[in-house]
Amino acid sequence: MYITRDLEEKIRSYLDKPEIIAIIGPRQSGKTTLMKEIFKSLSKAVYIDFEDRDTLSLFNNDIKSFYELHVMNADYLFIDEFQYAKEGGQKLKYLFDTHKLKIIISGSSVLDLTHQAIKFLVGRIFVFYLYPFNFGEYLRFRDFSLFKNIYADIKFKTDGYLRGEFRSLPSVSDAVIKRCTKYYQEFVVYGGFPRVVLAENEEEKITILKNIYNTYFLREIRDILQLSTEEKMQKLIKALSLQVGSMVVFKELSQLTTLRYEKLLDHLSILEKTFVIKRVLPYCTNKRIEIAKTPKIFFLDNGFRNIVINNFQKIGDRIDRGILNENFIASQLLKSEYDFNFWRTKAGAEVDFILEAEAKLAAIEVKSTLHSMKVSKAMISFQKKYSPRRIVVTSEGYFDWDKKRNIAFLPNAFI
Repeated sequence: MYITRDLEEKIRSYLDKPEIIAIIGPRQSGKTTLMKEIFKSLSKAVYIDFEDRDTLSLFNNDIKSFYELHVMNADYLFIDEFQYAKEGGQKLKYLFDTHKLKIIISGSSVLDLTHQAIKFLVGRIFVFYLYPFNFGEYLRFRDFSLFKNIYADIKFKTDGYLRGEFRSLPSVSDAVIKRCTKYYQEFVVYGGFPRVVLAENEEEKITILKNIYNTYFLREIRDILQLSTEEKMQKLIKALSLQVGSMVVFKELSQLTTLRYEKLLDHLSILEKTFVIKRVLPYCTNKRIEIAKTPKIFFLDNGFRNIVINNFQKIGDRIDRGILNENFIASQLLKSEYDFNFWRTKAGAEVDFILEAEAKLAAIEVKSTLHSMKVSKAMISFQKKYSPRRIVVTSEGYFDWDKKRNIAFLPNAFI
């Protein structure tokens, strides 16, 4: 079953442009499904999967014969699992420069695209990222009527408010908030991998997440990245999953994983480039009083993080409730292509997320429960110092707008 992705419309808008399109993202995020959906709507198109080792070998060793056997007379060439190609960038450059051909590729790691393709394809390639479902995509599948008739408009307007494009917020009824929150409570625990979303029950969701972690992710580590320290990598992931939203203490991680500092940084880089984690740096203009270098770590998908610690309790029953909510907001911001940081002073004042666009700031504070228009002292301190264009306080279900102070109080599901 195909579930519409937000990226599909953007990809289609670039099909008449000459540049190569690269769709990059974690395994099981829906890249193949998206490519096939676009492929079947086109005429004179060829679809190739580099899981087919014979086809891959021909591409690697005899690109001219590959073209003559598989691509000649086609206007569009789709290549799935492109990360398996050796010197793939050079081969694509040959096809691009020699033949009038629109090329669309997919890959599950930015490592190969960075090292093998980009340096040969400067000016010839557009890169797009496909992550597990954001909440809107999830809601589109779970409750299409709610998404189409109400949620999509709310999300558009709250996004516009956050970006500084709109000055006001839409009115939202308690009934709509309650209905969205019901779906949020499931999404924040099991995450947005498409196959997990399609699962019929909780047991199946957990089984699929185990498979994604044990088969697909570890396969990425073994077969593509060729690491010899898989056990240490697993220890690192476990340690990070318990420290989501906290500043990274490298010395402590080295002790837990027995990885030397340089190796630890390498492993963190691999986790980021295979779309497991996101490193978020502090926002700082005064190193004397503000944290300047130490990052925080977030996971791209709550379900992936929860399978690592094997905890699928309902969010209201969890001691890590705040972590799940904060990680959800981080993943939503990432999927919406925001650049974001956090702010923390050496005295301990902290604001969860700082967004910067067009030299203007927006500040977000994440709460689990909220029943009134309360703002932390840290947020007030940040406001006095930096005068952000927007201040937003999120929680699981509270919605209001303090017009006097221009502070929005939004349910997490609307971010």
